[in-house]
Amino acid sequence: MADIKDAESPRETTLSEGDLRRLREILGALKFGSVTLIVQDGRVVQIEKNEKIRLV
Repeated sequence: MADIKDAESPRETTLSEGDLRRLREILGALKFGSVTLIVQDGRVVQIEKNEKIRLV
């Protein structure tokens, strides 16, 4: 399990290996846009992808 630490808080936010793999796939396929991780009680509960499509 991967651990992501916040510099201001000793609490660790965990991301399962499967979710980490999914996040890498999303980032690898994204050309323009953003990815947001939603955290509740120190656990990542949602991944949001906002993709921009450039027409130029």
